[in-house]
Amino acid sequence: MDIQKNYDCIVIGGGHAGVEAALAAARMGCKTLMVTLSFDTIGQMSCNPAIGGVGKGQIVKEIDALGGEMALAADKTAIQFRQLNSSKGQAVRSSRCQSDRVLYKEYMQRVVGAQKNLDVLEDMAAELLVDNDEITGLATEGGKKIKSKTVIITAGTFLNGRMHCGPIITAGGRIGEPASVRLAKSLESLGFKTLTFKTGTPPRIDGKTINFDMLIPQHSDEVPVPFSFKTGRIPEDQKLFCCYITHTSEKTHEIIKANMHLSPMYSGQITNATGVRYCPSIEDKLKKFPDKQTHQVFLEPDGLDTDIFYPNGVSTGLPADVQAYMINSIRGLEKAVILLPGYSIEHSVIPPTELTPSLETKRIKGLFLAGQVNGTTGYEEAAGQGIIAGINAALKIKGKDPFILGRDESYIGVLIDDLVTKGTEEPYRMFTSRVEYRLIVREDNADKRLCKYGYEFGLLDKEYYDKVCKKYREIEEELDYLRSTKISHSEEINEALRQRNSSLLRYPAYLSDLLKRPEVDYKMISLFSGKKEALTDSMIESIEYEIKYEGFIARQLKDVEKFKHIEHIKIPKDINYDAIPSISIEIRQKLKAFGPLNLGQANRISGVTPAAISILMIYIKKMNLESNRAKKN
Repeated sequence: MDIQKNYDCIVIGGGHAGVEAALAAARMGCKTLMVTLSFDTIGQMSCNPAIGGVGKGQIVKEIDALGGEMALAADKTAIQFRQLNSSKGQAVRSSRCQSDRVLYKEYMQRVVGAQKNLDVLEDMAAELLVDNDEITGLATEGGKKIKSKTVIITAGTFLNGRMHCGPIITAGGRIGEPASVRLAKSLESLGFKTLTFKTGTPPRIDGKTINFDMLIPQHSDEVPVPFSFKTGRIPEDQKLFCCYITHTSEKTHEIIKANMHLSPMYSGQITNATGVRYCPSIEDKLKKFPDKQTHQVFLEPDGLDTDIFYPNGVSTGLPADVQAYMINSIRGLEKAVILLPGYSIEHSVIPPTELTPSLETKRIKGLFLAGQVNGTTGYEEAAGQGIIAGINAALKIKGKDPFILGRDESYIGVLIDDLVTKGTEEPYRMFTSRVEYRLIVREDNADKRLCKYGYEFGLLDKEYYDKVCKKYREIEEELDYLRSTKISHSEEINEALRQRNSSLLRYPAYLSDLLKRPEVDYKMISLFSGKKEALTDSMIESIEYEIKYEGFIARQLKDVEKFKHIEHIKIPKDINYDAIPSISIEIRQKLKAFGPLNLGQANRISGVTPAAISILMIYIKKMNLESNRAKKN
């Protein structure tokens, strides 16, 4: 492939953020170049071979609704599907799947290789080319200088990456791949500060040496729920595997405690790196939860044609020989053989408060950051940022306004707003609890919320977008029907209610009021009102949810409207915070440092009080009045 000297967009990195960023920019008509060490590692699952999870499944669905690729890749390569929190309401349900590690990256490589407007250069990014605080291109380790209007850095754990396995330290961002040192220095020379974060991975185990009879099986869902709204159904002949559960033992904990001084985080080898709070190493678990006698371990298969298993729950940086003793002390793993030891990795991140909500840096125009380089952890969080960075790079090239998702319309919006408004002092992971409007921002309605944007940007075709619109018209029609149609009491209806231990009908009632009862479902209602043949199971679930949680949803929509007005009050770029009376020095400093775009953002900055927001609102109104008078004169 001939690499040109000029591009609209250069994407540094071929991981989950890089793939989505490059595909989005290219699909929006921008000539795009992906710079990665090797084409063979594009789409690589560096950690566990899984997509989704609590709070993460929602992000994958949103990427799909915007026109991204992760959900389709997950559906095509999954070897197990599970709906988490399936017994609870739609607001907290999350999809998760185990993927075949090799098939997943091969799928992504095929998509990237076939994508129009997208070239791939096997090289390492070395230096950002900047003129007058604006990006102009990239210089590579291989000596190439390539001009570009925008650059997106998705360097993952490679910026100053160092891997630790006991006392052994290896420079690199992943096993067998070098660290990105010159790029990190280039960022520092441009004035970017860096933080050091730590993550880790467990050893890989030979499945032939595992005693599965001693383990608790965790089967795939009988009827898999796909990630992508485009998938329809998972084929019946798609081979699905079982995962297994075991637990650490008292002996496991004794081995770890006796060798804690050899763990990089506790030996003094790693001194200033912050680890993942919600996915800690096994050493961290023992330190933080000293009274807990066991910790759960999930044994996850790496793929269809391999015997490798990933023991999720025992990430470690202990020496390889200690890891072997530790693994052999776990039930079912007494004779297990380690194929690859686990390791801790420390890497540099750029404080995400350096970014605007479009993921463009405040210092350098045209430079965007996405993924773990912004302090997040997880494939899904990275991919969500990647597609937004790719869209915004393309919009910038086209001279259009940036695309910013609100907290009330997506998990991705919450993720990015949290990062750029509050920053993060530890690797950030998404949870449903972070999303205040989760009753209206759910997995099942991600296409309703976001497909309009994907279509507008050219990432979704008209035929598919029309299908989505038709789907929600049919849902709304059925909701209207249920809310406007009454059913009379009869022996037949009361017998059905009696069987469900629900109170009997004595007077005519709206179908929607009947459906609000916890014991009543749409299946029963349809026996008396006639089920619409066009409604799929997923559409019926959405209808049930909208009716049963109608009051709560209405209340949340009111909250959205209540706070929306301050989101629309923009803060002038030339505002002088020092000139505003009655605001404390501390709040002034925070407002200057974060540079919020609107009052909503300012309101979410830690330490900025409601009183300060009121003062700021009055001051902005005064500024706008004076500006309007000046224009008239």
